[in-house]
Amino acid sequence: MNAAIIDIILSKRNEIDELWSRELNAFKSETSVMTPHMYNQLNKEFLSLLIHHISQGDISADGTLERFFDKVLRTNMPLEYLTQGLQTFRRIVLEIIIEEDIQKDTAIDIYREVDRWMDPILNSVVQNSSQIWERTVSIQKSALLELSAPLIPVFQHISVMPLIGTIDTERAKLIMENLLEGVIQYRSQVVLIDITGVPVVDTMVAHHIIQAADAVRLLGSTCILVGIRPEIAQTIVSLGIDLSLFPTKSTLQKGMERALEITNQQIVKDK
Repeated sequence: MNAAIIDIILSKRNEIDELWSRELNAFKSETSVMTPHMYNQLNKEFLSLLIHHISQGDISADGTLERFFDKVLRTNMPLEYLTQGLQTFRRIVLEIIIEEDIQKDTAIDIYREVDRWMDPILNSVVQNSSQIWERTVSIQKSALLELSAPLIPVFQHISVMPLIGTIDTERAKLIMENLLEGVIQYRSQVVLIDITGVPVVDTMVAHHIIQAADAVRLLGSTCILVGIRPEIAQTIVSLGIDLSLFPTKSTLQKGMERALEITNQQIVKDK
């Protein structure tokens, strides 16, 4: 940035600080858990970074600005706090410079130069925010997928996989992986796949379930499909889906009874 502009900004630092703090204090997000003291400290750090960026040259290369943006967004402050702060800083700086005794052409040049200085920072803020959002969504999606196909050992050598919601190709792949890993880990001889919570069983869903059952069978275990509601049974028949290669039961209870027979176990009541 032009040395004369930098000198004006530095000489007006206190005035900028006062105007900046006043406007940003009115912006404090209701969703933030920051105390007023913490918020004031954040504003001061923000302004110091911008002044430093102006007086000492570009500090974005070493990641200083990005680390600050990342810290702000992780404290539950909205992206608008950063964009509003930058826009406020630009406006205050331009107003102070324009108040100086300068020619119109010079004022236009200053305006353009401040814009050229500010635009990369704004782009960096948006890019940083997008990356954080994408990382967060990716982590949440992975966590959700892991919970969407759990294999639960309920008795010795008997495990249950309750399925709820729709099954797409990505989830079917996870079902297969969890089934195979779980059968080995829990030494399951019988696996009950409960589709009570699956709203629709079409050809694709049935294909995924059959593949999973076949894979379990190759490991020497038995897979029982339970939770087949009457409307699901009608759909399976009308679509001509062949489920004859592995047992099916209408309820989890009936499936469990069959699993106990296969594993030579029984539940005995205490007298």
